[in-house]
Amino acid sequence: MDSGVSGLAVRALELARGTQRVLRGVDLDVSPGERCALMGVSGAGKTTVLRAIAALEPFSAGRIDVDGFALVPGAVPPESRLRELRRRVGMVFQAHSLFEHLTVLDNVTLAPRHALRWTRQRAEAVAMELLATLGVAPRAHAYPRQLSGGEAQRVAIARALVRDPSFLLMDEPTSALDPARRGALGDVIGALARQGRGILIATHDVEFAQAHADRVVVLADGVVVEEGRPREVLSRPSHPATRALLSAPVADGAGA
Repeated sequence: MDSGVSGLAVRALELARGTQRVLRGVDLDVSPGERCALMGVSGAGKTTVLRAIAALEPFSAGRIDVDGFALVPGAVPPESRLRELRRRVGMVFQAHSLFEHLTVLDNVTLAPRHALRWTRQRAEAVAMELLATLGVAPRAHAYPRQLSGGEAQRVAIARALVRDPSFLLMDEPTSALDPARRGALGDVIGALARQGRGILIATHDVEFAQAHADRVVVLADGVVVEEGRPREVLSRPSHPATRALLSAPVADGAGA
């Protein structure tokens, strides 16, 4: 599955659920160090694109290349064949998806200890460094229910980064954050991009994309309808779907 391609490249991606064609030929690129906002109203297919890239959902046509690792149509490969992909891609889910019965530290160290066979000492050292960088090291022994929304978001980012992936996928990361925490999250994303990580953010938060994305890609009805620099696309939209996005209120972030 090694394609030799650098960066993230999605070509002619199609995905259906039963008779519903969710994605109908998506083309998308994200370069190392780039912050790309994948935008669209709820139900446009943003989350589905992320899930396909992370090999969490099968697709029926097209191709996905993630920093040299290729995914092709058909059933999702078994985890034993996805180890290289998991090293290349980290995903931050909309609802954080932290294990409620585990502490922050145990949530972050779970995958490297069990999937990568790291020692507890190594996993905890890397995890604590990430938690410190993200400003939540003092919460290492807290449980998810004891965290604020912003803290849970940062823990989820630490968990996604613990394997040092080249690309970070984020699904509606601002949906539960107030304006101050959204700004802080934008600063974190900027710092990660400066480290050379490519970041793909599924969002319909126009203000956040304008402030913190290098490029926006607008998705509608399962295809890309417009893309470019945020100031150009979001200030002078040329497609009805982009205009609909700009007029829609920022809600809970739920969507396909």
